[in-house]
Amino acid sequence: MEYISIMKRIKLNNTIVLILSVCIVLYLTACGEAKVPDTQVLEETEDLVVVGFSQVGAESDWRNANTQSMKDTFTRENGYELIFSDAQQKQSNQITTIRTFIQREVDYIVLAPVTEDGWDTVLSEAKEADIPVIVVDRQVNVSDDSLFDCWVGSNFRLEGEKVGEWLHRYFVQNEIDEAGVNIVNIKGTLGASSQIGRSGGLSISARKYNWNLLAEAEGEYTQARAREVMTNLLNKYDNINVVYCENDNEAFGVIEAIESAGLKIGPDIADGQIMIVSFDGVSEQAIELAKEGKISCIAECNPLHGPRVRKIIESLEKGVRPEKFEYVDESIYSSIDSIREIQVDEKAYPITILK
Repeated sequence: MEYISIMKRIKLNNTIVLILSVCIVLYLTACGEAKVPDTQVLEETEDLVVVGFSQVGAESDWRNANTQSMKDTFTRENGYELIFSDAQQKQSNQITTIRTFIQREVDYIVLAPVTEDGWDTVLSEAKEADIPVIVVDRQVNVSDDSLFDCWVGSNFRLEGEKVGEWLHRYFVQNEIDEAGVNIVNIKGTLGASSQIGRSGGLSISARKYNWNLLAEAEGEYTQARAREVMTNLLNKYDNINVVYCENDNEAFGVIEAIESAGLKIGPDIADGQIMIVSFDGVSEQAIELAKEGKISCIAECNPLHGPRVRKIIESLEKGVRPEKFEYVDESIYSSIDSIREIQVDEKAYPITILK
């Protein structure tokens, strides 16, 4: 009798559980709130293309715009999971990050390298793991170029030569003796492709037109450092005509240093003004300063690489090999409307006049 009583209670409990389960399902279905099983959520996550992005840092307006372009592009809505890492200007951090990406078996590695050298070992590890590597912005100097699948970015040497030709045209138009022009170069992060290219472009023009490259100092692409080094240069030299800033944030710091010293900024170097030229043209502040004449010329450096990298990944997903090097078309900005075009290697480049 006791056994029969226990079995009756079990059957009753099972019936209650079944009724409750049916009620819950009907309620959730009616409300449209039925939860997706955990297995399906896992499957949806596995369908995403996982991209690991190692960024240099956040040293400039250009860098922040570049990061945002990547984040806006590689979203879950677009079919991607982005793993983002800020290296804080340290290559060692990037190497550690890439090894973490390899351990996590990401589908693609996107690298914006701090400097060109020192990548052979870790990129070899990525190749052994069969993970494609896409390099953006600055380039890498490796013994085997199969260690990365492609690179996308700017022609930094060409940028420098464009600014050099713009300066030459300005000096000629204003009958300025180029042999008497004194230029200081506020370099970017030493060893970065952008620094190497832009410094190289200036050197080419200085030799070609007999300019006096008075001094060079590393500004690290930051406003604070550029202000510091420019202050030191102004204390050392009283005959600076042109300051060649290798990005806009450096130009901001240089402007602060010159104005703090009570000196005049502008293109009229014959009247004692100090001319500033720059690179990037990303922020509204840079464009406004160019309109005011405080920055006489800006060579554009386009930071919006997200869609370009996505296009490369889509090609690789289809088994199509992209071009090894993809250069971005870029403009030149100035509010000085007397120069409408410059030429580099017999190719014409129009100037975008700011008003």
